[in-house]
Amino acid sequence: MSSTSMQTTFLANATRLSLVERVTSATLTTSFCLMFLSVNAVMLFALRSKSVFRETSRYILLYNLLLADTLQLTFSQLMYLLSTARVTLSYPLCGVLSTLTSLLSRMSPLLLVVMSLERYVAVCHPLRHASIITVRNTMWAVLAVWAFCFFNILIQGLLLIMFPFEQLQSLQMRQPCNSNAMFLVPLSELYANIYTYFLFTLASLTIVFSFVGVVLSARSAATDKHSAHKARNTLLLHLVQLGLSLLSVFYSTIMFFIYALLNNVNFSQIQAILFVCFFLLPRYLTSLIYGLRDQSLRVVLVYFFLPSPRRVSRS
Repeated sequence: MSSTSMQTTFLANATRLSLVERVTSATLTTSFCLMFLSVNAVMLFALRSKSVFRETSRYILLYNLLLADTLQLTFSQLMYLLSTARVTLSYPLCGVLSTLTSLLSRMSPLLLVVMSLERYVAVCHPLRHASIITVRNTMWAVLAVWAFCFFNILIQGLLLIMFPFEQLQSLQMRQPCNSNAMFLVPLSELYANIYTYFLFTLASLTIVFSFVGVVLSARSAATDKHSAHKARNTLLLHLVQLGLSLLSVFYSTIMFFIYALLNNVNFSQIQAILFVCFFLLPRYLTSLIYGLRDQSLRVVLVYFFLPSPRRVSRS
């Protein structure tokens, strides 16, 4: 079934949801979103609070990944709430929101690629790590990621201009705003699919290559076993993040099959749960992975979320 017919099915289902179901769904997703945003905000603050974080390539990459994930988390929740509340936007406003969401969602896989390569160089080429992974080279890599994503958005914008908006009676949309709703010409959807498949294939192959390289290097007697073990686990978690991000791309398709299979049984609750798992949770995993596994960042998280008795007594 085409994406247009799936959107029609979801829209018809949304109009049948009661007020209680919509409020429950919005409350569930918003609660998780606020919890994830609070942790991400602390991590972002921590990564800018000390010079060691600002001047280390690994933490610079982490900061940019967290920033993209946090903004993506915010825009995804905003669009979900607008859809749940049955608020329709104008095409220009929806275009801006969907463009920002697309920009940020496509940044995460590319930043995961750069971070995986950084771990590969650190373990497999430790003597050259300091000369290759410099702060300057890291900043250039981050700028290249941003430029690549902006170029993709520029192409999508040019394709969108091809649609004859002047023939519409009104620029007000008749359905909730989402990325699929902005595929107004067939070429837009085709380009988006090709770009998405290319992006996730590239990211998957790069992370798998880095993982295999780290595993093989760990067998060498000259390799630090502890560092190689940590890098291997980090790359495995990157694959999990990438997999969850990929699932978010096929969220509409997955929801359609679940809707058809369960015949609308508890559809709103299932939709909210899958939204948390596919859209919100992957944007929180970065904080969880590095916040709990990195000794320096773990100290910061404990300081903010688990106050010591001395600080409590002073208050």
